[in-house]
Amino acid sequence: MSQPNHSPLTPITDAHISNVKAYLLELQTTICEALSNADGEADFITDEWRREQGGGGRSRVMSNGAVIEQGGVNFSHVFGDKMPASATAARPELAGRHFQAMGVSLVIHPRNPNIPTSHANVRFFVAEREGADPIWWFGGGFDLTPFYPVKQDVVHWHQVAKDLCDPFGEDVYTQYKQWCDKYFFLPHRNETRGVGGLFFDDLNQWGFERSFAFMQAVGNGYLDAYLPIIARNKDTAFTELQRQFQLYRRGRYVEFNLVYDRGTLFGLQSGGRTESILMSMPPLARWEYGFTPPTGSPEADLQQWLKPTDWLG
Repeated sequence: MSQPNHSPLTPITDAHISNVKAYLLELQTTICEALSNADGEADFITDEWRREQGGGGRSRVMSNGAVIEQGGVNFSHVFGDKMPASATAARPELAGRHFQAMGVSLVIHPRNPNIPTSHANVRFFVAEREGADPIWWFGGGFDLTPFYPVKQDVVHWHQVAKDLCDPFGEDVYTQYKQWCDKYFFLPHRNETRGVGGLFFDDLNQWGFERSFAFMQAVGNGYLDAYLPIIARNKDTAFTELQRQFQLYRRGRYVEFNLVYDRGTLFGLQSGGRTESILMSMPPLARWEYGFTPPTGSPEADLQQWLKPTDWLG
């Protein structure tokens, strides 16, 4: 896995920051419009908010749609005097620097158990200190969490991921796919959160323009990856048993986001807006003590999908 270059390859200017922010705002709008069209009934409500410590954002949330039971697409641009502990624990060189962070983060919880939950985010950080060069980097990715997986959907998801990575290097997909498998892993369950996708962080070694271009490729690729999966599965009939299994598996999503997810921890530790940070939570979820699905059932078979796999091999 390539390592970040902590000496800036490109001086960061206000113009760079403005360009990233403009792209992120446009991406939020594009994704919301496309998902509203895919749902066909509901629309996103918009909530502008300001952060007392500096900055703010625009949260957009859909509830009780025909296809999307609940989904949120959040833009934020926040400032702070010091990096939260979740950021400096792995990168002590960031301690004592003031920062600004911006990004778009989304989670879509579909109503039909045959449509996977999806997550995506793209982000940009700048950490500065008087008398020192700024440290900047991009991060992001997208991943898929099915309840009743379909091989065609999983292969399609990963093919889109590979296709957008290939122009940036023949090993980029493999590297960031493996990082995704490792990041979205629940150690206490010994399973991945889903079937993976892409995850990258600390990206600056390509210089600003190429790194920014990759972040845009990931952001733009999300709809290419997810919309066909919605279209193929939204009219598939499902039973109450399948619905209850979906709610049970959503509990795993909650466990990961509240225990392990860096973005959630960063948002809470930096004094972010709680409603926007926790918009990734499903509207309904359940836990059942000692639940074991019948051997050979589709519910039991899901476990075979929840491990690092070469889906394009």
